[in-house]
Amino acid sequence: MYFAALLARTEDGWEASDMELDDVESLSDLIDLARAAAVDDDTVVALIEQEDAWFGVVRVDGEEDPRYFVSNASAASRSSYGSMLTDELLGSDEEDDELDELDLDGTEDGEEETIAAFSGAEDDEDGEDSPGAEPVPAGPLGDPRLLDDLGVSHKQLMTLDGDALSEIADSLGATEVLEAVR
Repeated sequence: MYFAALLARTEDGWEASDMELDDVESLSDLIDLARAAAVDDDTVVALIEQEDAWFGVVRVDGEEDPRYFVSNASAASRSSYGSMLTDELLGSDEEDDELDELDLDGTEDGEEETIAAFSGAEDDEDGEDSPGAEPVPAGPLGDPRLLDDLGVSHKQLMTLDGDALSEIADSLGATEVLEAVR
């Protein structure tokens, strides 16, 4: 089960809203939701948690590039919402994946099997994955300093487990507003 919330910084502190993940089909959708929650283009922090398996943080500051952190990339990569973050952090290009699925080699039906055997899509001679496959690390991935200036040190972020989102909210001074949307 997932929990997700947006924390938007305002002049008076933080405002929280729960995030309906059913409407989020891509990382772009998540970033759009975060930007829409921003007050005067100020900082928005999207927090996502899958039970005690992993948590993710997305920080959006106005129109700047978003910053990401995932507590356990390996666990996150096996979930639909976590894989959006890990794919972005590992540089997986969805457009390339979509192009790979198209039949652009000019073969007719029935010729596909012969060409696939010589395409290099299988393991290389050493038994390793093809060069395009990036291994997913078992630990944290992303920018652990994305909340340093907000009161959550990178050391703290790297060691969080259990109810990490509550600890992050506590450090941000947003415990009450986060608990209101839980």
